[in-house]
Amino acid sequence: MHKRPNFVFIMSDDHAAHAVSAYGSVLNTTPNIDRIAAEGMLLSNVFCTNSICTPSRASILTGNYSHINQVRRLRDTLDQTQPTVDKELQRSGYQTAIVGKWHLGHGKGSDPAGFDYWCVLPDQGEYYNPTMLEMGQEVNINGYVTNIITDRSLAWLDRRDREQPFCLMIHHKAPHRPWRPDIKHAEMYDDIELPYPLTFNDDYSTRASAASKATMRILEDIVDNDTKGPPPEGLTESETKEWKYQRFLKDYLRCVASIDDNVGRVLDYLEQNDLVENTVVIYTSDQGFFLGDHGWYDKRFFYEESLRMPFLIRYPPEIAPGSISDRMVLNIDFPVLLLDYAGVTAPPMQGRSFRSVLAGSPPEDWRTAMYYRYFDYPGDCNNYAHFGLRTERYKLIMYYEPGPIEWELFDLNDDPQELLNLHGHPDYQELEAGLRSQLDRMRRDLGERDWLLG
Repeated sequence: MHKRPNFVFIMSDDHAAHAVSAYGSVLNTTPNIDRIAAEGMLLSNVFCTNSICTPSRASILTGNYSHINQVRRLRDTLDQTQPTVDKELQRSGYQTAIVGKWHLGHGKGSDPAGFDYWCVLPDQGEYYNPTMLEMGQEVNINGYVTNIITDRSLAWLDRRDREQPFCLMIHHKAPHRPWRPDIKHAEMYDDIELPYPLTFNDDYSTRASAASKATMRILEDIVDNDTKGPPPEGLTESETKEWKYQRFLKDYLRCVASIDDNVGRVLDYLEQNDLVENTVVIYTSDQGFFLGDHGWYDKRFFYEESLRMPFLIRYPPEIAPGSISDRMVLNIDFPVLLLDYAGVTAPPMQGRSFRSVLAGSPPEDWRTAMYYRYFDYPGDCNNYAHFGLRTERYKLIMYYEPGPIEWELFDLNDDPQELLNLHGHPDYQELEAGLRSQLDRMRRDLGERDWLLG
């Protein structure tokens, strides 16, 4: 047994925590993903710092916020001259590999670096018969992408040097739009009507204008390519919205079912090869996703469904089976955790190891508030640029681009669906002033220098 643990880091794309049965999903079951929680820990308050694919992936590798690692927007590329978790592990003697979605640029210093082996999708990649870049060379592979990513990952495990610890990152494309399920799950959910979220018909009446201006509404913005054809003629507006919801969400959940099957394949491989005890297994997603919540699909907003990431982890020597933590963890913490387990001193990173949280003994000074910023305006879905503060109870958001500046304030205890904007309410003015000061201090501490409020 290696003294230093191995790592299997499985990350999907746009998999909302409320589409994982271990998190109480009423939509689907994910028995293999749930196994990780049953044999380890489920974290219920893990958040991304910029809810969009490219920036979140950069933060997960660098341990830094977007304004530090310079990957702010969807089409930014990662400057590979900066430290990343894979480079630090490789330098310390780990074998490293990444298979699947990269989405951080290709060529000109943006190809995967710090990996002994990489085989990644160009940009978003295709669900069926994808082209992949294997160590820089194009290869065309027949089959379904989720199965292919797992096949390639397990093949690398088979041929690795068994005298060295390893870090394998398995990055699935699914369930990213446009949702294309595999043949095995093509008829799943055909005979049922999926339940509708409580906020399905949200009218955004108390919110800043950003909520009503975002072009990610199921009725108006989901297109025929998403639903595999137009809605039937003669439907009312309400019926059309429900039809589109059922069509997109069923395909989304079918894609999740394939991920779950393949997570099971990986877990079975680890058991069959005597790798369970000394391997840290993580399942997460690059951000959350709206599944009809607020009448939306997609992500980007600082609202809970978009912000929250699933995070389940198993490591038998240190994590008690069936344990749960509600401590606030951020995606910038992930690489620091891995380096901590590996016994590697992390380079300067804004994240913090949460190893003590996983062991059941969080320090008294563990964070109780977080900072978030979304930069990508103008961009897809017309989400306004914004930043904000989330404490254990309250959330404060400032929308600043395109302007004018607008604010939202939510009490997450009394209003978990974030329907009632308390900004400007006379009973909350003192509270809001205190949160603004806290937000300003946090921004200064993190090195944000624009839009200082004080």
